[in-house]
Amino acid sequence: MSLTPFTRQQLLPQEEKLEIAKQKGELFIGIPKEISYQERRICLTPDAVNSLTFHGHRVLIESGAGESSSFTDREYSEAGAEITKDRKKIFSCPMILKVEPPTIDEIHLMNPQTLVISAIQLKTQRKAYFEALAEKRVTALAFEFIRDEDGSYPAVKSLSEIAGTASVLIAAELMINQSFGKGLLLGNITGVRPTEVVILGAGTVAEYAARTAIGLGASVKVFDNSITKLRRLQNTLNQRIFTSTIQEKSLLKSLMRCDVAIGCMKGKNRAPIIVSETMVENMKRGAIIIDVSIDTGGCFETSEITTHEKPTFIKHNVVHYCVPNIPSRYSKTASMSISNIITPFLLQIAEDGGVESAIRCNRSLKNGIYFYHGILTNRSISDWFSIPYRDINLIVF
Repeated sequence: MSLTPFTRQQLLPQEEKLEIAKQKGELFIGIPKEISYQERRICLTPDAVNSLTFHGHRVLIESGAGESSSFTDREYSEAGAEITKDRKKIFSCPMILKVEPPTIDEIHLMNPQTLVISAIQLKTQRKAYFEALAEKRVTALAFEFIRDEDGSYPAVKSLSEIAGTASVLIAAELMINQSFGKGLLLGNITGVRPTEVVILGAGTVAEYAARTAIGLGASVKVFDNSITKLRRLQNTLNQRIFTSTIQEKSLLKSLMRCDVAIGCMKGKNRAPIIVSETMVENMKRGAIIIDVSIDTGGCFETSEITTHEKPTFIKHNVVHYCVPNIPSRYSKTASMSISNIITPFLLQIAEDGGVESAIRCNRSLKNGIYFYHGILTNRSISDWFSIPYRDINLIVF
């Protein structure tokens, strides 16, 4: 019986194995005009396009795709992009960049084996969407799933920062509304009681809402059931503000006194309803509710989805603003933010010689993949829609 764990063959000198040098790839990216309702953003700014074309990549953009974000066809053309009005030509590109997930009709326009980079908006999807991706053997990467080395999700965080800041600015606009607003300035003026803002939640949206409200001089109260999140929020803001766990009596008292209530609670599937209709009835006449959580159902019982064109309604003498996709209101800022996040990944994909090599080398990208050549690789989607999946780490390694 041999005492060594190695065979005779393994102990003999072996040939040296060298890493094969990566070959840079050339990208051909198609950017269609967004057709989803109220979507005004675009994935790449002219500056980002210039960076890509400078590195030898091709970018084909549908005419008018950047207009809603204040980017003209001429700016894109001068940055090196090719402009076309042919939508089919856009979707024939090997790589498609979109803000909203592609519609089923758009998926049918794609060639097999296309790489799609977009949001996924899981809670608004249907099983047919994933079946269409599988049929075309698409590789799909979602902004929401891209994860940094520190465990954070840069795209989600960035859009949450916009939504949080915007929620306070929107409230400030609504408070001066001559038809129903109270004519108050959101802030703190010498000799005048400061505006009171109640925030439900203690995540990124809440942090930026609180930061903006405090910057204007408002008095801020934050409610969340996680003491850890509340403590982290206070440390991040670098000042002591009123924080509390969600207790009905304390919350009701604060809502009765506040001028603005901002809802940004998250739930596993649906946002939890924190504020009942009775609580809303007890709020001040002309108070403002901004329900940022309306994307996932809303955390005020009285919330109903509104649009950018008609953003508010009044119920129990309280103004409700319940528009999903608040960042789209600030389309240029949001587009620049998305572009800043996605452009380095595109350059990395090219540097690594294509998406196949890139996801082997880059964990952030690998985490973003939810469909790989028509195979579902995300367990959450599998559980949600009862679709078989395979772990991407068993396919790509």
